[in-house]
Amino acid sequence: MQYPDPIAKLIENYMKLPGIGNKNATRLAFFTIDMDDEAVTDFAKALVTAKRDLHYCQVCGNITESEPCNICLDQTRDQSKLIVVEQPKDVMSLEKMQEFHGLYHVLHGVLSPTEGTTPEEINIASLLKRLQTNEKIQEVILATNATPEGEATAMYLARLIKPAKIKVTRLAHGLAVGSDIEYADEMTLFRAIEGRQEI
Repeated sequence: MQYPDPIAKLIENYMKLPGIGNKNATRLAFFTIDMDDEAVTDFAKALVTAKRDLHYCQVCGNITESEPCNICLDQTRDQSKLIVVEQPKDVMSLEKMQEFHGLYHVLHGVLSPTEGTTPEEINIASLLKRLQTNEKIQEVILATNATPEGEATAMYLARLIKPAKIKVTRLAHGLAVGSDIEYADEMTLFRAIEGRQEI
């Protein structure tokens, strides 16, 4: 038996989300159908609003409504330290810790020869330009995930940045190899930042 077309399309669209297979997509589709009209309308509006109103900051690459983002605008933050992360969600994880008060730079990915991701396809050029034009930055903390791709990206960035006589450090103990920053708790992230090492 086939589902009616509206349900089938809803299931198909839920399956486009990461980590959602057919079974979960079907469950979500039927849950959506059972929602009252107002809740469905609010859900749809939230999707459209997020897509329409959010963009990436031209300075750091973080997700924002304003230009530049609030973090880049905040002159009370430590302008001498900059953490490089893979994704905007990593910025949110580090901000929840409330222990790091410097700046951020979001790469929007990592180098991956197997997937064909080259330096030109992630936010590296703007990082290098930023370091050349901002003399206040004295330390770059590489906070890519502890995966082979994250490690390779960190080493590549370290080689590019070091000639500029800027201190380059890497998050240390606290993050397990193969783990993502997004899933680490605040104490683990705090220890990782405190235990960073120069590379």
